[in-house]
Amino acid sequence: MNISIIKSLAIVGFATVLTSFTTTDVVKNENLISKEASASKTYKIRYGLLTKSGTKVLSGNYDVGSFVATNTTTGETFDTYYGGGFQSLPAYSEGLPEGTYEFYAMQGQGGWLGYGSVTSTVSDAQVDTDGYVTIYIPIAWEE
Repeated sequence: MNISIIKSLAIVGFATVLTSFTTTDVVKNENLISKEASASKTYKIRYGLLTKSGTKVLSGNYDVGSFVATNTTTGETFDTYYGGGFQSLPAYSEGLPEGTYEFYAMQGQGGWLGYGSVTSTVSDAQVDTDGYVTIYIPIAWEE
């Protein structure tokens, strides 16, 4: 009999907690989250390559393992995580906060291309008409 009393009290307690939240509490929490999100604006990055002759490339398949952006102030790294082999261009990354980054590409599985890096600022001023900050990673060498 004691067990059934404990179970009943637990159910009543759970129901009390569950019904204590109001719609207003949920709206307040959603507003707080949206204020925090707007305070930390993020950007969409579009990656391309810059050939040794200086041509900007935003299409085709290349031996790229991954594209990486490292914040020069915080050291935080953002990676496209495509891993290995050939990738189609353009490649995309979302969620980079405003700041200055070193951008580079990791060599793919074939090892036919080597990449340099470029340092660039990500901000409203760099957003193009398509809504992206476009970064061209230089090809340093190729076989």
